[in-house]
Amino acid sequence: MDLVDYLILGITVLVVAVGTTVGLLTGARRRRRELPPPPATRPRPGTDYAPGVGDDAEVPRDTPLRTVDTVELPDDVVLEEPAPALERPEPVQGRLVRLRARLARSQTSLGRGLLALLSRDHLDEDAWEEVEDVLLSADVGVRPTQELVERLRTRVQVLGTRSPQEVRDLLREELVALVGPDLDRSLRTARHDGRPAVVLVVGVNGTGKTTTVGKLARVLVAEDKDVLLGAADTFRAAAADQLQTWGERVGVPTVRGPEGGDPASVAFEAVKAGIEAEADVVLVDTAGRLQNKAGLMDELGKVKRVVEKHGPVDEVLLVLDATTGQNGLVQARVFAEVVEVTGIVLTKLDGTAKGGIVVAVQRELGVPVKLVGLGEGADDLAPFEPGAFVDALLAD
Repeated sequence: MDLVDYLILGITVLVVAVGTTVGLLTGARRRRRELPPPPATRPRPGTDYAPGVGDDAEVPRDTPLRTVDTVELPDDVVLEEPAPALERPEPVQGRLVRLRARLARSQTSLGRGLLALLSRDHLDEDAWEEVEDVLLSADVGVRPTQELVERLRTRVQVLGTRSPQEVRDLLREELVALVGPDLDRSLRTARHDGRPAVVLVVGVNGTGKTTTVGKLARVLVAEDKDVLLGAADTFRAAAADQLQTWGERVGVPTVRGPEGGDPASVAFEAVKAGIEAEADVVLVDTAGRLQNKAGLMDELGKVKRVVEKHGPVDEVLLVLDATTGQNGLVQARVFAEVVEVTGIVLTKLDGTAKGGIVVAVQRELGVPVKLVGLGEGADDLAPFEPGAFVDALLAD
């Protein structure tokens, strides 16, 4: 290698070395520009410049927090949902007439059977026995059936001719007389002697007693009465909740006690609350009980005695399931011996063709049917009207 070659090689090495040095210095300067400034000189968000987006938009942690008291809400902001509107029960007058079609659908076998038999050209002994069978199958009862048939036979003999309209009019008169149009079916629910009327509602399990109390509250509210409910059925967990729900729908308060508590104590406190609130009537729901359980029946008697420390009980309503037929008479008899029943409430009357239970239970207890249940609707509890009831039996 000669001198020229050495010179060329040296120049090449020098150029490469200078280029490498320049690149390293340039990269170092670039990296230094990308590093954040020292903490002492770092800009402070919200102080050295206005917050922007991203992390810079956050409120500095040392900013004083405002309490809820200093926050002004717009006028249209609602802090809680408004209470639901109270229901307005249907008027009580004529309720049974409005429900007549519902009652008639289940009672047509009784009415049609009697009309068909009495419209025959000739009524012999066999025909009259059939009349008796129709009445007995409808749970009218033996003695009331015999009395009705005897009156019908006498009037048919006197009448002579029997047109369909004459037979219908005749049968209607006799059935209304049998049901008892002169019985006092009014409810004693008026405030008196400076205290509310007290209504004790009793019955066996499964008759719809608590529901009946709730519906009765609606009947009374429809008559513009101030009502208070007493949930003295402390043995069934859902009974008090169910009753309270019925009351809330129409703005009626409920007095209740602990589950499994003393029902007599709850009933006493309910009447006491009714006196203090100057209510018109207090409805006390008692626990359903079997009529053959002496201990439970004795406890029912205790409830009545404890309530009477405030004054006499004005009404004792016995709730009976109309579909139970003659078994309902056994229940009625036992309850009447314990608490002196003053009126009957027949539920599920639209679900049975045994409408004669109205007559039978009145004869058994000597007290009237005052209310009847004709469906599951909230306003399907109606004051009993003999004429409307018989019209439903004889409906076309």
